[in-house]
Amino acid sequence: MIDHNDTALAKRAQLVVPGGMYGHMNARSFSATLPQYMASGDGCRITDTDGNTYLDFMCGWGPVVLGHRNPVVQQAVTEQLAKGDCLNGAAPVMVELAELLVDTVAHADWAMLAKNGTDATTACVTIARAATGRRKVLVAHGAYHGAVPWCTPVTAGVTREDRAHLDYFEYNDLDSLRGAVDRAGDDLAAVIVCPFRHDVHRDQELADPLFATGLRELCDRTGAALILDDVRCGFRLDLAGSWEPLGVRPDLSAWSKAIANGYALAAVTGTDAMREAAGSIYATGSFWFSAVSMAAALATIRELRDTDAMQRMVDSGHRLRDGLAAQARAHGFEVVQTGPVQMPLLRFAGDDDFSQTRLWCDEAGARGVYLHPYHNWFLSAAHTAADIDDALDRTDGAFAALARR
Repeated sequence: MIDHNDTALAKRAQLVVPGGMYGHMNARSFSATLPQYMASGDGCRITDTDGNTYLDFMCGWGPVVLGHRNPVVQQAVTEQLAKGDCLNGAAPVMVELAELLVDTVAHADWAMLAKNGTDATTACVTIARAATGRRKVLVAHGAYHGAVPWCTPVTAGVTREDRAHLDYFEYNDLDSLRGAVDRAGDDLAAVIVCPFRHDVHRDQELADPLFATGLRELCDRTGAALILDDVRCGFRLDLAGSWEPLGVRPDLSAWSKAIANGYALAAVTGTDAMREAAGSIYATGSFWFSAVSMAAALATIRELRDTDAMQRMVDSGHRLRDGLAAQARAHGFEVVQTGPVQMPLLRFAGDDDFSQTRLWCDEAGARGVYLHPYHNWFLSAAHTAADIDDALDRTDGAFAALARR
């Protein structure tokens, strides 16, 4: 019988997978206690291959917004599977989903579909260049927009030519942005920006409304496209678009993660001014028209729209944040909590290298709470008040264990 426990799987993977694991899924890069392999998920809990269950605050690194195996989504998936998934033409569900996206997203006059966030951000940049006939694209220092040469955070295998037309600015710093705009001159195609600063290894930073409106004005003045990278935040903060509460609408947006509750899908939405350029580029993939993922997205967005799911994430996020703050004080620690409550991050004050935070997350992991020490967490609509209280009972033990050290 083949052994599927975590240790055995890791040893087998060393023989057939470069490095044993790659990318953000390499658990040993951020935890000494969390498992590498998972067997199943249900609601806000996941179970590893050794049979240990965890309260999940990473939600598949963001895609799971309604909870693992949400019954409404699963029913839609089952029904579409019975009809087919990868066909010779797009299924009707593609048009239904595009219509729903246009009806839901405030700036959207059209929608294109793909498979992951990198597809979507790359398509946005390509559309912006096609629309403007220009080359330069501005990106915030430290921002993550995907894992291909033009934007990957790791430069192995990347040439200077891959990034010859990128320039950088500081998030929330209009003077820095103006400097980058001036350097680009009349060759500025686009500025791509995240809804809030969610770089790893640093506190999260909400967008300053003056920065957002100033960016919109600069793009209007220069004729550049404003691209909102809503891959991580989209459909978790605001269904109409994460900058809609700021009164700022982009020309193009990239979506993925929570769009289909864990099924592989991404989208690009844009304004009428970008429609012709979007139709002129060649963007496709054999699996980009997967009908099952689109059915999952239809069910997910409707469930977010028609229920109190969004508010449940906010309420649970506040309950978690308040509980962790009280626990830290009780055990003699000062912690810093940043980001939206639906996508929080905690670190210990003065812990600039996140080493103490990592120890605490390891202690939480050993007690059945899946947290990350330097990447933002995610709440889902499946996190109930009782689940948060259960998690807090366990994190209290983690604080106590850290205090004993």
